[in-house]
Amino acid sequence: MMHEVHREAIPARAHWSRILHKGQTLRIIDTHGQQAVDFLCYNAHDFDERYHEPNTIKKAGRILLTTGDVLYSDRANPLFTIVADTFGGHDTIGGCCSEPSNRMLYGVANAGCRENFLAALKPYGLGWRDIVPNVNWFMTVPVGAAGNAAIALGSSQPGDHVDIRAETDVLAVISNCPQVLNPCNNFNPTGIEVVVFA
Repeated sequence: MMHEVHREAIPARAHWSRILHKGQTLRIIDTHGQQAVDFLCYNAHDFDERYHEPNTIKKAGRILLTTGDVLYSDRANPLFTIVADTFGGHDTIGGCCSEPSNRMLYGVANAGCRENFLAALKPYGLGWRDIVPNVNWFMTVPVGAAGNAAIALGSSQPGDHVDIRAETDVLAVISNCPQVLNPCNNFNPTGIEVVVFA
């Protein structure tokens, strides 16, 4: 039986981080719907070991994650397992937005998720080199038969959530995506909520 040990609202465009202990579950709730949530994670005892997109995709056998899929590290160790998911099909390939990428793609240097990640990682002594391709909860990047891909309009519903169980002690880092130049947030970033269960 799980019991709640922490609950926190994360405002639109904000960042969050917390160390979760092995066996704890993090619930990420898309409170209003249509909100992308960028996510990174690291071994809490060795930050050099961190989420690894290729290992995760290869083991899952697909680029969109859901219940039962595991977030693997660059050392092929499990960091989190998705144990519940009301959305289904979370993106692994879109990466995070940033001032440089917004300038490149849209001609506007808006701050993005990379800047949020930098702020969230700073207290742990981590920086630019420690930000790797991330998971995007509640975001979809469809890929066509010819390999074409584009970020889809946010389609999550208010209250959609994903539960991920820590398979070791893990540093979890969130950027509640501030993007307004593509449709991942329906051009309207909103707040989310996180709950930690033991």
